[in-house]
Amino acid sequence: MKRNTLIVLICCLTQSWAAFADEDRKPMTLPEPEATGTMSVEQAIRQRRSLREFEGSLSLAEVSQLLWAAQGETHTDGYRAAPSAGALYPLELYLIVGAVEGLSVGVYHYRSSGHELVRHAATDVRKELASAAYNQSWLATAPAVLVFTGVYERTVKKYGKRGLRYVHMDAGHAAQNVYLQAEARSLGTVIMGAFDDARVRSVLNLPDDHQPLGLMPVGRR
Repeated sequence: MKRNTLIVLICCLTQSWAAFADEDRKPMTLPEPEATGTMSVEQAIRQRRSLREFEGSLSLAEVSQLLWAAQGETHTDGYRAAPSAGALYPLELYLIVGAVEGLSVGVYHYRSSGHELVRHAATDVRKELASAAYNQSWLATAPAVLVFTGVYERTVKKYGKRGLRYVHMDAGHAAQNVYLQAEARSLGTVIMGAFDDARVRSVLNLPDDHQPLGLMPVGRR
């Protein structure tokens, strides 16, 4: 009798954990990004600087705006905020959350279509990410980190080996958008390319074809 009761209990717990996991991974639609602001493009370009010290937390609206600037859709036909060779869009964007109002800590995958987040992991990996980036400590203190990854095959299948260059150019376009959007919102960021690719992939549990290309910690100045 006791054994049967234990089996039933284990089954119930397993079902509960599975249901929680499914619920935890439901897409979360982000706030609608704003299309107008108080700072001109010229002013944002003039004032932009790389920053490595951050304070406070970010709002969900601010995170939404940054993700949209990086890879959000701007047209009904799927074109995005940053240009891409052949409109093939090889970039996949991840958000590392440490202190964002309205979001639990963890790793999120950004979906351009639908402007939404899907939780990829439920742990704060900022310290591990900083270690993988040769102990660049500001990664561990930033309230959020944007991680650009590239799926080379999407571009290489059309352009051959030269497609590798185009993927890297795509990442540069998107990163500059984040720089300017951050400046326009009185936020600070920096693009980082110094990290151990394999360790970053392991820390974030990335799919095999998602190659890490750049890290952008973001926070208040």
